[in-house]
Amino acid sequence: MNKAYLSIIIPVLNEIEQLEELLTTLKDLSVFRNEVIILDGGSTDGSYEWLEEKEGITLIQSQKGRAHQQNEGAKVASSEVLYFLHADTRPPKGFDEIIHQAYIKNSKAGSFRLRFSSKHWALNIAAHASRFNNRYCRGGDQSLFIQKKLFNSLNGFNEDYIICEDGELIDRIYKQYSFCVLPQEVITSSRRFKENGVLRLQFHFMMIHIMRALGRPPTRLHKYYCQFVK
Repeated sequence: MNKAYLSIIIPVLNEIEQLEELLTTLKDLSVFRNEVIILDGGSTDGSYEWLEEKEGITLIQSQKGRAHQQNEGAKVASSEVLYFLHADTRPPKGFDEIIHQAYIKNSKAGSFRLRFSSKHWALNIAAHASRFNNRYCRGGDQSLFIQKKLFNSLNGFNEDYIICEDGELIDRIYKQYSFCVLPQEVITSSRRFKENGVLRLQFHFMMIHIMRALGRPPTRLHKYYCQFVK
């Protein structure tokens, strides 16, 4: 493939400790030539300056807010398939080829299964649920691939959502289209659980998901998150 296969879109904010491993991992695990677009939402830890020195990426300064950052990345993406990835999540080996094989079989949107970097029993149970093809088992840490045409037809991420923006978009995909859950796993950092306590944070995430399912507005979800999550 001469043209970049995936447009990998990564929103960052103060992720200096993640960036070197992230870029190295993406290079080592890719099969095709992919486009890497990084949207910095106003980092103050040197992330933007560090990224400015790196070749082979598209770096954009953006307004803070993951939904907005990811929408801005999608606007400049040149590939037919978008792949949204968090800075602290690592995809499986050959992730781009795996997505390619699913896509040519008519899977226009999907994610991988999840595994946490910690072996805590409660996180293992939560990760196990990601194998089920149900919208309530989805989350942004699992990463998301989607046909750019489909993404645009859905008007992208809803920027009213400061948190749960991934889940809100995935809900809309499930309601209108089929969604593919790939059997391979991404590995995501457990750092927030270490900072907040595993069971405590799982409880608050469950409450946020229940509130969203009950139709609470995004401002209420964000207020709850700011009150209870570090």
